Amino acid sequence: MTSAEGGPALFRLVRFWSRRWVRGVAAGAGDTAQHVLTVEAVIACARGAGNPDGATVGDVARRLGLDQSGASRMVAAAAAAGYVERSRAAADGRRSVLRLTPAGRALIYSSHRWQRATFAELTATWDERDRAQFAGYLQRLASEVEA
Repeated sequence: MTSAEGGPALFRLVRFWSRRWVRGVAAGAGDTAQHVLTVEAVIACARGAGNPDGATVGDVARRLGLDQSGASRMVAAAAAAGYVERSRAAADGRRSVLRLTPAGRALIYSSHRWQRATFAELTATWDERDRAQFAGYLQRLASEVEA
């Protein structure tokens, strides 16, 4: 296989998993992929924004590539489900910031546990060196995309 075939292979995987991951990650009490995406975005934005108060809806919008109103609806749905909470920023009471609730942390823990188990299942026949190398490449790609 040439490196030129990596793109089509990547997108075959994306299409495959975009239709299936909700059943594994969010198979519980009415959870949706939208909640997982929202909570993941809140975590990443709070970590990356350097804002000790937490992420904002604008941060989530930029992270997910959405407009402000789309992100606001996603955040409102995640808040209604009990995964995130809005509060006033300590430094600027006019700003609303987002924080995970214990339920949001549990959702992400469950999501990551399922992701790890799925990776282990998909690569179960691979030797450990190949699994570790592939995991490293995936982490590298994800980090570069997020930068």
